[in-house]
Amino acid sequence: MNAIVLLIVGLAIFAGGYFVYGRYLSRRVLQLDQGFRTPAHTWRDGVDFMPTNKLVLWGHHFTSVAGAAPIVGPAIAVIWGWLPAFCWVTIGTVFFAGMHDLGSLWASARNDGKSMGSLSERYIGRRGANLFLIVIFLLLLMVIAAFAVVIKDLLISTPTAVIPAWGAIPVALLVGVAIYRMKWNLVAVTVGGVLALYSLILLGDRFPVVLPEQILGLTPETFWILALFLYAGIASLLPVWVLLQPRDYINGVQLFVGLGILFTAVLLGAPQLVAPAWNSAVPEGTPSLVPLLFVTIACGAISGFHGMVSSGTTSKQLDTEPDARFVGYFGAVGEGMLALGAIIATTAGFQSLAQWEEVYTAFNEGGVAAFVQGGGNLVNAGLGLPVSLSATVLATMAVLFAATTMDTGVRLLRFVIQEVGEVAGVKVNNVLGTVLVVVIAVALVFSQGADGSGGLTIWPLFGTTNQLLAALTLSIVAIMLMRRRSNPWPALVPLAIVFVMAFYAAAVQVGTFVTDGNWLLLGLDLVIIVATLLVGLEAALGMRRARRDPPDDAAHPGESASAETDSRRR
Repeated sequence: MNAIVLLIVGLAIFAGGYFVYGRYLSRRVLQLDQGFRTPAHTWRDGVDFMPTNKLVLWGHHFTSVAGAAPIVGPAIAVIWGWLPAFCWVTIGTVFFAGMHDLGSLWASARNDGKSMGSLSERYIGRRGANLFLIVIFLLLLMVIAAFAVVIKDLLISTPTAVIPAWGAIPVALLVGVAIYRMKWNLVAVTVGGVLALYSLILLGDRFPVVLPEQILGLTPETFWILALFLYAGIASLLPVWVLLQPRDYINGVQLFVGLGILFTAVLLGAPQLVAPAWNSAVPEGTPSLVPLLFVTIACGAISGFHGMVSSGTTSKQLDTEPDARFVGYFGAVGEGMLALGAIIATTAGFQSLAQWEEVYTAFNEGGVAAFVQGGGNLVNAGLGLPVSLSATVLATMAVLFAATTMDTGVRLLRFVIQEVGEVAGVKVNNVLGTVLVVVIAVALVFSQGADGSGGLTIWPLFGTTNQLLAALTLSIVAIMLMRRRSNPWPALVPLAIVFVMAFYAAAVQVGTFVTDGNWLLLGLDLVIIVATLLVGLEAALGMRRARRDPPDDAAHPGESASAETDSRRR
């Protein structure tokens, strides 16, 4: 089949989801209110809380949630065939991720911009909240540690991406000053920022940066990892408008341009899908499609990490409540489009089925490398760009996605550590919290050696943990909807499906870890399973109470609590 058909059908499904289902959720289910005063206005401090133009906020949210996962997951999952991956990405984006991302953003905005960990205490209970924090902590630690390794590998394997990856930082700083201090026109700043980034890509392609075997007494692997954590730590402490927000915004626009280049190349080149629609001859050792498909493709269909971003940073910058549809639901659609691009690049970017099978020799093969290789071939064939430049564009996309997720993850994990400190009665300031995050993550990354391979030690648990967290997040949204007597089924249906598949996968992994004798992962897997079961039980009890108790004020649920808190703080 021609890849154009897959591209057009996928984009049409996403467009229908945003304009039809997303509108239904916003107006009929969540009832977004233009008059509701968001936390960005109530708690404005210029550091974490700040009203933000919805285009800029979308850029921050989209690039923070996307990362490398919507590339890696689909690029691995096509080993079962492109059809199962395509179906899960499109259906999952429209009916699962859209509700999850929009719902978690709405839930946090209605509760002073609190994180999902804090919201779980109010809607599930203290016991459930403490267990919730364990799952969140482990998930964020996995993301930070693993993405540092992914970025390091890309900077070494694709040295042409080094200059644009690091050059994006000063560009973002200038964009932030231009928007917030000099009040320049947003369109002009956007065009200038994107042109600067693509100029850096051209420069990087001409002048690749290959580090010597020893730099400051460190190997290239060690140097890049330490540099990444130093950057992420500083970025997480700066006010959001200085670096985090403008970097994510300009990256989001640039990355959408990159997707546009890839999709245009597909339309002009009209490549054939060389991979099978349904692969009945998967390599030996490939796990069963059910349930592994639903946890291999997490980001790009539905991801618990998105709820952490929605409630951790995005909700604190939401200008008006109706903006949540564009930021949250369209943010999920943007990630679905990236996953669609990954599917096409890794199934139509090779000359033949035999060449494709040379890459997909075993499960977990492919990934970012297959995306860069296949996507580079597509751009070269469709637009005539040199293969090296095409690969640089796509590798830079992957690095920038992963980097924005990593620095947001450090900020979110600092919030979690501060929440744990509150539970323990210990005040943890921003600097101490950030130092603790960086020290713990760096210790994990280097636990297996100086090459940073320890960063992937607990990564096999990411898919199941991420999806279980998504189910728990949806349970909070469902409880809030029940308490205001709104329709909870758009949250309950994806909650049930995701929970069953993720729990099934976690149970399968128990057997795998026992067989392999991997006692660390076995222990962590059991902790996650037990914590999730107990939180799920508390959530079920919370839903029962929500149906029994008097309803919240449908217009402003949670506002009375917010007003009381506001009064106490003043």
